[in-house]
Amino acid sequence: MTLEALPVGETAMITAVGGEGALRCRLLDMGLIPGTAVTVRKIAPMGDPIEIRLRGYELTIRVEDAKKIEIGGMEETKEAGGAL
Repeated sequence: MTLEALPVGETAMITAVGGEGALRCRLLDMGLIPGTAVTVRKIAPMGDPIEIRLRGYELTIRVEDAKKIEIGGMEETKEAGGAL
């Protein structure tokens, strides 16, 4: 499963980051590293971009980039604070 398919309010663990060259480096530099928990916070009205929470901050990424991020281990989030 990839990140763009994760429902709002759900948390999963990043298992792999795809892409090539500069795109992959940019994703890794933003903290999207295998083993990191990520929660989908919001989806824009037209479906793109999506806002995610990871490592204590919010990040907005394009759906096309989210499709390159493999995830696993979904679990319910605790919205009272949203700390991971």
